[in-house]
Amino acid sequence: MQVILGATMARRDGVLGDARRDVRAAWMVERIVSAGSLQLRELGGTRSGEIAAHRFLSSEKINPAALLVPHAKRTAAACKGRRVVAVQDTSEINFARHRRPAAGLGPTGNTGVHGFFVHPVVAVDAADEALLGVVGARIWTREEEPTPDHRGVPFDDKESRRWLEAAEIAATELAPDAEQVIVVSDQEGDIYAMFAGRPATIEFAVRAHHDRVLATSGTLFGAPASWPTLGTAEVKIAPKRPGDKGRTVTVTLKAGMVTIKRPKGITNLQTAATLTLGLVEVREDLAPAGVDKPLVWRLLTTLPAATLSDAQEVVRLYRLRWRIEEVFRVLKSNGLNIEDSRLETAGRLLNLAALALVSAARIIQLVDARDVSSRPATDVVDCDDIPAAAAICATLEGATSRQKNQHPQGSLAWLAWIVARLGGWNCYYKPPGPKTMARGLDRLFDRIEGFKLAAALNV
Repeated sequence: MQVILGATMARRDGVLGDARRDVRAAWMVERIVSAGSLQLRELGGTRSGEIAAHRFLSSEKINPAALLVPHAKRTAAACKGRRVVAVQDTSEINFARHRRPAAGLGPTGNTGVHGFFVHPVVAVDAADEALLGVVGARIWTREEEPTPDHRGVPFDDKESRRWLEAAEIAATELAPDAEQVIVVSDQEGDIYAMFAGRPATIEFAVRAHHDRVLATSGTLFGAPASWPTLGTAEVKIAPKRPGDKGRTVTVTLKAGMVTIKRPKGITNLQTAATLTLGLVEVREDLAPAGVDKPLVWRLLTTLPAATLSDAQEVVRLYRLRWRIEEVFRVLKSNGLNIEDSRLETAGRLLNLAALALVSAARIIQLVDARDVSSRPATDVVDCDDIPAAAAICATLEGATSRQKNQHPQGSLAWLAWIVARLGGWNCYYKPPGPKTMARGLDRLFDRIEGFKLAAALNV
């Protein structure tokens, strides 16, 4: 596996080992969110803050996995008793050819361009589609040597092992307390060994990439040809690029069971010789004008796949992977601009990426909640912060009904209203955006600290 610098998914036993580092890590996340930037000069606020940020990211006592631990625990708590979709995907963070990359970064998928990779797993509420937080992430950079021939390399030694690793983390962190966990992956996650190694406590919904050989006869993609059409569904396709509004597609659905054979390239004969999975075919009959080809999804799943309602549910759950695309957009071009970072060493950059990942998710949570949310405020702040937030809220409300916080106290929507007001929103014009929410969150944290200090002095 070509990983020379990075970390596995966050686990419960990862710690920073010092209370001061824990405080500094929390401060870094708050500053990233409020500044909307990963430039240490900006998020540091002052010269001393900038130096403190540099020293923290350079510490040999921290790593990306340890930095993610408290956030993984918060996410797990938010998932308790809920049906959860754990979405995983990989994003390449690269640096343009004309810029000197940080020392220690390796090659990317683009020839001559250096960078690193982020493979997070984020939790999404299956019922209301709310982003619940980051569960873990593998963050790594490759060696300079060309990738060797993967044939014959054990799966555990391959870079693609990250897909099963993410599923294992979802099983470890979320499954014990969640009602159900469904791990969702796009086509890159269509790996036979991942299906074969699935933890028993989770389910899969993965878009098929390989036209696999079936145990009976024929291939995977041809199997639905003889199946009856179950019905239709409306599928909303998320925007692929800035300016793209996406589109809503009417598709026909087919579903059934298939038994696929172990690929010849798998040399470990202990891997199951066959796997029986559900297959849902999602097909758009005719592409509209301006679209190159009609939509076709083939979704492999361990969920029920027999009836129209089964098929519609698998499609709905798979579609929730758009939430991780949102996280990537905020992390990169449409928010924090991690690819514009000026850090000079890979170690510091990868640590910053872990904090940026959490910050991107937090920004999305607040923007989600600006209208309404059934989620609790503890998705973003600690339980002990609620009384302080309530006191702050009272100072922000005006005389008219529109200037009152109409949301239940302790809800995420209630907290988002407070944050928006602190960020400069006046309750009348357009809904607050990410920058307003980020600015308001920074001010909220400052006021909460002041509230706590005042309370301590009065004791």
